[in-house]
Amino acid sequence: MSTQPAAHVTIKRAEEADLEQILEQQYVAYQSEAAFYHDFSIQPLTQTIEEVQAEYARGVILKACDDTGNIIGSVRAEPVRNGVYVGKLFVHPSWRKQGIGSMLLDAIESECPTHRYELMTANKSVWNIRLYERHGYKIYNEEYICDDYNYVYMEKLVEHPKGDA
Repeated sequence: MSTQPAAHVTIKRAEEADLEQILEQQYVAYQSEAAFYHDFSIQPLTQTIEEVQAEYARGVILKACDDTGNIIGSVRAEPVRNGVYVGKLFVHPSWRKQGIGSMLLDAIESECPTHRYELMTANKSVWNIRLYERHGYKIYNEEYICDDYNYVYMEKLVEHPKGDA
C-alpha cells in the first residue's frame, strides 16, 4: 500500500517548453524497467525529442511537479479509434510509492473524458498492472514479444465519463 503524496505535488498540463525536461526525467524513470528486463533499447529510452513533440501535438501530456517546479513525473494520452490511449506514465524513482502515479492516472482520465481507456505494459511489470487494476483497468489481450516477456493490453470502460452532460 502506498502512502499519500506530499501536498506540494501538483499535476498540470505540460507546455511545449517542458518537453525536454519530461524526456530527461523519462530516461531516468525507465532505467529500472530496462534493467528489470535486461533491455535498454525499450522505446521510452530511445525516444527522441521530435517524437515527444509529435505526441504533444496529437494529444495531452500532463506533468507532476514538486514544490520548486521540477518535473517528477508525467503521463500522456491521445485519442484512438474508440477512446483514449494512455501512455508513458512515469514517476521519478525518488518520488515513487507516494501515490503520484495514481494522481497522474486520475488526472489524465479527468483531462480526457471518454468511454474507453486503453494502455499497454509488460506482463512481468506486476507493480504497473496492480496500479492499473486498482484504477479499474482489466487485461483484454496479450501479445508475445520474446521468451522473457509479453505485452499486456488493458482497458477501462466508463459508463458515464466525466464531462458528459
